[in-house]
Amino acid sequence: MNRLEQITRAFLLSWIIFLIGVGGYMVIEKWDFLDAAYMTAITLSTVGFMEVHETTPAGKIFTIIMMLAGVGYFLYIAGVLVQSIVEGELQSILGRKMLDKKISRLRNHYIICGYGRIGRVLCHLIKEETNEIVVIDNDDTLIDTLDKDKTHYLQGDASDEDLLAKAGINNASFLVAALGTDTANVFLVLTARQLNPDIYIMARASNPDVKKKLMIAGANFVESPYDIGAISMGLKLLRPNVSSFLEVALSRKGEGIQIDEIFVPKHSRYTNIALKDSGIRQDFNLIIISIRKASGEMLFNPHFETLIESDDIVIVMGKSPDLKKFAKAINTEKN
Repeated sequence: MNRLEQITRAFLLSWIIFLIGVGGYMVIEKWDFLDAAYMTAITLSTVGFMEVHETTPAGKIFTIIMMLAGVGYFLYIAGVLVQSIVEGELQSILGRKMLDKKISRLRNHYIICGYGRIGRVLCHLIKEETNEIVVIDNDDTLIDTLDKDKTHYLQGDASDEDLLAKAGINNASFLVAALGTDTANVFLVLTARQLNPDIYIMARASNPDVKKKLMIAGANFVESPYDIGAISMGLKLLRPNVSSFLEVALSRKGEGIQIDEIFVPKHSRYTNIALKDSGIRQDFNLIIISIRKASGEMLFNPHFETLIESDDIVIVMGKSPDLKKFAKAINTEKN
């Protein structure tokens, strides 16, 4: 029985006892409704006011029964309230402990600092690949939203070293600084870089002048949502068809045309094989858009004689099922 059912049951029970009392006095003592209702009220509440009229022996017995019923009812109500409070606290404590335990087990996960409009959308995108995300936000009004989104979270100051440690920053691979102000993001990046020199940090900058400061603080990449938004709007105005294509290709939903990046492991069967001999186009119906070499060089529209080498990242376009098949095949070792 949930809390609402308990409260509803207690409310109905109170009316049933009250109506039984009114009816009993009207039948036993022959009183009118108002006198019977008043006598029932002072009896059930055990306030000790004077009786309305002199009662008969049967009326006295009935009054004793009503008093016991009133005491029992109030004890029941007290029990319901205490149970609700205790259960709520226990559920909250146990739920928090279980969540902390899950967070402590995460490895190579994402830490998203800030669950505003940008942070929440970013989390939804990452969840298309993995649920290993920890959100840190100081706003307690977002707890219900985080619970609804089924996201691991910690409440508090994201730049607090103890809280970042609790989020598993030493075991995390990525951290996103998406707090509300540039100052907060700079301080967060400084703290995070000190705690984990190897973590990849992406930071949000509202002011273009802050980008350099964030890079100096230790961010690997800094993005301005306003710049991206302006570019997207401009592209929709000047190149609407290109914009529509990119929206479809970059979307992770459905089984339509998508663009993805696939890492080439050292012992892949495609290592040191030229594109013309790889059979990627024929076997998987995919288009190689570019190849990012281990050195960082980006080869756009690579020549058919370009070698696929270990640690390359192949940027491919095609249907989602074909991309998944290729991702599986590229991780297959050579015979």
